[in-house]
Amino acid sequence: MPLLQFDTSLSLSDKEKSSFAEQVMEFFTTEMATTSGHVAVSIRNRESADLHLGRAVEGPVLFLNADVRRGRSLDRKRAFALATMEYASNEFAIPDDNMKVVFTEHRGPEMMGVDRIGDEWNSE
Repeated sequence: MPLLQFDTSLSLSDKEKSSFAEQVMEFFTTEMATTSGHVAVSIRNRESADLHLGRAVEGPVLFLNADVRRGRSLDRKRAFALATMEYASNEFAIPDDNMKVVFTEHRGPEMMGVDRIGDEWNSE
């Protein structure tokens, strides 16, 4: 039951946000070996002055805070992060120096919806 929260200084249209969310969900399901029905994505447009990164260069900024179930390997998380950042760079011309991904891992039961409480993740 991941929650993928994006903050960006890009000014994205509703259509661009929807397309971006769909692509990110595809990366997540592929790289993290899961299905998409429980993946939540939020995209928040921010003013440039709202987002700061010490190494940032001129251009838009994109941060991803990914709350995920614990148990996935560093390689899986890295593959998802790189796919997402590469897509953002190519699609929206975000400089590599202006992107950051942070993973926060949770026990399965800490992630829930109305209809269920999450289980621990396993590779099957």
